[in-house]
Amino acid sequence: MSYHNSLMEMEWIKMKITTIGLDIAKNVFHMAEISRSGRVLNRKMLRRAQLLAFFANHDACVVVMETCSGANHWARQFTSMGHQVKLISPKYVKPFLRGNKNDFNDAEAIAEASQRDNMRFAPVKTVEQEDIQALHRQRERMKKSRLALSNQIRGLLAEYGIVMNRGIATARRLLPEILEDAQNGLSAMSRDMFAELRDELLDLDQRMTRCERVIKAVNKSNPHCQRLDAIVGIGELTATATYAAIGDGREFKNGRHFSAWLGVVPAQHSSGGKTQLLGISKRGNTYLRTCFIHGARSVLLASAGKTDALSVWAQSVKARRGHNKACVALANKLARIAWVVASGKEYRAAVGVETKAAA
Repeated sequence: MSYHNSLMEMEWIKMKITTIGLDIAKNVFHMAEISRSGRVLNRKMLRRAQLLAFFANHDACVVVMETCSGANHWARQFTSMGHQVKLISPKYVKPFLRGNKNDFNDAEAIAEASQRDNMRFAPVKTVEQEDIQALHRQRERMKKSRLALSNQIRGLLAEYGIVMNRGIATARRLLPEILEDAQNGLSAMSRDMFAELRDELLDLDQRMTRCERVIKAVNKSNPHCQRLDAIVGIGELTATATYAAIGDGREFKNGRHFSAWLGVVPAQHSSGGKTQLLGISKRGNTYLRTCFIHGARSVLLASAGKTDALSVWAQSVKARRGHNKACVALANKLARIAWVVASGKEYRAAVGVETKAAA
């Protein structure tokens, strides 16, 4: 009898729901409940209003979703109910999709991918991180809109025979002079149009200034951002963007994994025991990678003539590999430093080569 009970208990453990793959959408959600052994036990479709009630009454399990719009919101909700939530990139789910693409098969593929031991997951963002990320995305959108507007102004002026150099500052400086010049051939209608475009450009300037002011205030009030801001080559924009992307960095084993996620390491195409390294992989957060490379570029330009260890190393890489590769290598090093600082340690600036040798 006891042997029979133990067999039933083992079967129950195998059948117990341990992972739920959830394919999220706007109003309709599809899920696949699978056991520890990977067997699909149940499929279910829920409306948006039913989702929280379902998980509130469900036994604690692992809930896996793709990193898409709304995933962080649902992850915070499910975590508060006692579930363990994992977010996975859609490109890692695609190889596990079997059969035709539909919502239930997507949910099964999400659950199956999450059970791989070597699978990589994305960190769940807090509300504060999402607020900061939204600020950066708003600023980036306004920056692109302002550049597009200045290019349009320059192109339209060329149609009237007025040539203006490229650049937002040039448009900001020359437009008032062009509007006041009565001999440049502009009609009354075109003058009104360019006056409106100038007002739109100034409005975008003011909105960007306000957004940057908020980012600076967030950087000053957040201790995580303050620690990151102390790193050479990292200012308030990169510090706040890094915190919004990775938080305390606990999802990464070390700084090398973070720099690989950031895409500042060489891509690889190896076969037959022959290793071939390509250009940088450009994975992960494009905006954050751009911030780190811009910061590294400024550090490299300022490192000439300095004797601290970081500057000497950067100049040696530049001499051997050229300016652009040195920028990326320095961005890689700054990313590794940023991961250590994000995990809670204070930044210590590099000491001079002579001082370090004497010590």
